[in-house]
Amino acid sequence: MSSSALSVVKLGANIGARIDGVTLGGQLDAFTVRSINDALLEHKVIFFRDQHHLDEESQYEFAGLLGTPTTAHPTVTSRGNRALAIDSEYDRADSWHTDVTFVDRIPKASVLRAVTLPAYGGTTAWASATAAYEQLPAALKALADNLWAVHTNIFDYAATSAEQSVSSKAEKYRNEFRAQYFETEHPVVRVHPETGERAILLGHFARSLVGLSTKESRAIFDLIQDRVTRLENTIRWSWQPGDVAMWDNRATQHYAVSDYDDQYRRMERITLAGDVPVSVSGESSRVKAGDASGYSSLAS
Repeated sequence: MSSSALSVVKLGANIGARIDGVTLGGQLDAFTVRSINDALLEHKVIFFRDQHHLDEESQYEFAGLLGTPTTAHPTVTSRGNRALAIDSEYDRADSWHTDVTFVDRIPKASVLRAVTLPAYGGTTAWASATAAYEQLPAALKALADNLWAVHTNIFDYAATSAEQSVSSKAEKYRNEFRAQYFETEHPVVRVHPETGERAILLGHFARSLVGLSTKESRAIFDLIQDRVTRLENTIRWSWQPGDVAMWDNRATQHYAVSDYDDQYRRMERITLAGDVPVSVSGESSRVKAGDASGYSSLAS
């Protein structure tokens, strides 16, 4: 379709839009690519319907128009190099998180394609970390602006269900994920490299707050994290065959709802390289363990 056919339909006050009139792939013109990126920056997560023609190759080509793809995952390499399979037999992403925050170079964005869907359930929710920051009272903003958090890969977003399972597939996934240890200190509030907006950077990879006790960390984490996941700051997507979602990983968290019993669900995710977060005072995130250069380049 031509660029003029593209339309953006806003879905929520604080997050979410659907883009109509675009056939995704590597053939898109520059105007369409800019329009998609602009919509991503404004709405944080964008959805495309009826992309039945996509396979891993064309999904990868589309993603590459908007940035530099990473490898599938920093540690999980057994299930592909370019696309990470989000496969319910191994894992369920049923915890609020921002992808891969245990490395220094947090991804820019991800493109998620529905491959096999359950007959019911299996929705995904996204939350705006920028709207959450903007809504903080001045006193909480001042606190959050000066906090740093330790993020580790002690468990992945998908390991919530793996920890509850005794299956050999889940156990293998957990062991592979933890084979190489990563730890990074990130500012709790980062400045978005493209928009200049401030966004809360937490999610379940955050294990503690620097300089605070475990009890203090938990209390303050919950106080700020709860602001991110207020229902007014979220959107929940009911997947259909042919759907694609793309989200700004620098400004959102997401949660895959595990409400489909033992039905099979499979998605494929391609991730784009990002930058090292910078705090409101201009300090960059600090690596404490692990080298992510093999996983991702730094966005230029």
